[in-house]
Amino acid sequence: MEKIQSSLKNMVFVLVGVALLVGAVLAYVNHMTEGPIKKKAEETLAAGIKNVMGTDKLKVADPKNVTMNIDGKDATFVIHSVTDNSGKPLGAAVESTTTGFGGDLKVLVGFDPTGKILGYTILATSETPGLGLKASTWFQKDGKGSIIGMNPDKGDLHVSKESTAGNAVDAITASTITSKAFLKAVNQAYKVYASNNTDGNSGATKKQAKS
Repeated sequence: MEKIQSSLKNMVFVLVGVALLVGAVLAYVNHMTEGPIKKKAEETLAAGIKNVMGTDKLKVADPKNVTMNIDGKDATFVIHSVTDNSGKPLGAAVESTTTGFGGDLKVLVGFDPTGKILGYTILATSETPGLGLKASTWFQKDGKGSIIGMNPDKGDLHVSKESTAGNAVDAITASTITSKAFLKAVNQAYKVYASNNTDGNSGATKKQAKS
């Protein structure tokens, strides 16, 4: 009986030791990779801001986190205000997240001072790989459902199947849900931008002040 108890104790000690060792190794690996991962994310975001604003000759202010109630739930957005090298406002790039067919869809949208869409890029997606790839190109300047140059100030962007009036956009073929999620993210980004734009000459700001 003593041998059995002794073996059991030894097994417990060994398992605990292995667990502690594995935990220490994972913590070390996480510590070693945390820096490079963060740096890579910052570089990707910086490149994304230049992409959606359509220029690399810019200065980006410190990011501003904004919480807005969307459909009864608080959602967090990030605004990256942008100026040219002389300090003239160019608009802002806004991070916006919504829920698509497969999960969260996070986009970065660039607006000029009047609210016109300059560009966008998808930062993260849980959509089906094929659909996620289509969303990254479908709504671009040369895409079938281009939103570049549109201004949500003139009305929310929406799929043309619902209405052809105003800012109607052709949905991705066989993927209306993903298209709606994408357009919702863009509309949300604009509302946040319009509500927090500090450029006094912005048409978006003027409209927001009237409402």
